[in-house]
Order: sequence, then C-alpha cells, then structure tokens
Amino acid sequence: MSAHDRGAAVPADLLRRRVADDPSNPLVTFYDDATGERVELSARTFDNWVAKTANFLVDGLGAEPGTRAVLVLPPHWQTAVWLMACWSAGIVAEPVDPAEVKGRAGEPAGAPRPYPDEGAATGDAPYILAAAREVLDDVVDDADAEEIVGLSLHALGAPLADCPPGVTDYADEVRGYGDRFAPGAEVTPETPALSVTNTTFTGGELVAAAREAVEKWELDARDRLLVDMPFTTLDGVLIALLAPLASGASVIIQRNFDKAAQDRRLAVEHVTVVAGLPGPNDASGSLYRLP
Repeated sequence: MSAHDRGAAVPADLLRRRVADDPSNPLVTFYDDATGERVELSARTFDNWVAKTANFLVDGLGAEPGTRAVLVLPPHWQTAVWLMACWSAGIVAEPVDPAEVKGRAGEPAGAPRPYPDEGAATGDAPYILAAAREVLDDVVDDADAEEIVGLSLHALGAPLADCPPGVTDYADEVRGYGDRFAPGAEVTPETPALSVTNTTFTGGELVAAAREAVEKWELDARDRLLVDMPFTTLDGVLIALLAPLASGASVIIQRNFDKAAQDRRLAVEHVTVVAGLPGPNDASGSLYRLP
C-alpha cells in the first residue's frame, strides 16, 4: 500500500494525504491539442479548486449528501475537479460522454436522454446538471434538472461568452467560494459516490478499487501516467484520477489528441505509463508501461 493512501476511507482522504505529503509537485497536467492548451496543477492547487467547487455545490446550489450530479463533460482537469468535489460533499457523480448529448437540442419535451441512469441509486431523483459549453444548448431545456451549470473550460478560466438564461456560469461563480472544505460526518465509506455503466459505487469501494489498481499496475510516486480516456467508466476514473492519488503518481489528461505530438509528449513529460493509446504490442489502448 502506498504511503499516500494509508488509512484512507473515502476519496477525499486520498487527496488530503496527497496535499500533506506532496503539495507542490504536479498532480494533474492537461493538454487540449485542438487549442494548444497546457495546464498544470499541483496537489495544493487542485485541492483548492476541489474545495471551491464543493463549497459552490453545497452553499451555492444547496446540494446535500445523496444529491446527484450529472457531469456532461469531456476529459479535462475540471472534470477531475468536479468528481472529487462531488465525492467530498457526498454527491453521487454520474459522468456522461458529451457525444451522447450533442445534437439533441430541439428534441420534443419528454424525449429520453442518456441520463438519468436507471441503475443509479438515485436514478429517479432530480439532479444538478453540469455541462461543457459545447453541449450546453443541447441540455439547457432539461426540465428535470434542478440546477444547470455551464462550464466554458476556457484555458484561462474565462466565463461563458454567452451564458443562456437559467444557467449558472461555473467560472463566474466558483471563484467567490472558500478554498477549504471539510466533509461532514454524514459522508462515509458507505455513501454512494459514482454511477457509471449502470453501477453505483460507494466512496469506500472507489478507494478499495484504487488500491487494487495501484497494485495491479505497479504504480508508485515516480510514475507519470499519460491518459487518453473518458471519465465515463470505472477504469477511466481510476487511471486518470484515483490510482495516481493513491500511489503518489501524477497524471497527464489529454483531449483532442494529436498523434503527431505523442513521441515528443512522452519525452517532455517523462511519461512512464500510457493508457488509452495504442501500445507497441497492443492496439487496444490498454494500460502499458514504457521501457
């Protein structure tokens, strides 16, 4: 077991221990090859964003433990922040691929959506809906969402250029919230935390899965993981967030990957493990370690 996850019971414990052990080194690096964007966050900076977002969810949107948050977001550092903020506040996160929602604007009222997930513990309950700008027009008329939050995902944190009526602009709102968040006693290892592929996992189950992943993939604090996977499966969540936290490793999340950049990125970022990209002996995109 890594020193970073010793005694951890819920995902927020993994982040707290990482901040205590290694606050300044990179935790998450993000590339968007369509825009040329590169963002790097230390554990402390990532934790500040998580705290602000959790406070925004609780104090700004009135979320309580058991509330559900549908995250229609691409692979992005802010998606990782939202996942951890949800878990910190006891909110059930349900990541949804934006491609499943794109183009649904104008559908008749009551038309089925790729959410709510009937397999989720809270599948029939109202939910908070967080959506990237690219799909905001496709979800803005969702009458079942108690709150709709729009994310510009702008490299410099700029707000939405055109925020639709009834939508809360995440970038505009979140900065006003505190950068410390203490989970309440009601957030326990048994609290539902993540709904993916018709299965709901508790916070304790996520921590246990992260520990198993660390052992399976033999990760440690020297590793740099290059990941090109969505957060819509358990493996995606483990590889791109929880396993790096549990092992002390750091992760590079990619979006709109340009294959021409791969060799240089592997070298510049000192990558040791790759997931989601074809390997030298395996075209499936399975996780593999570089020689």
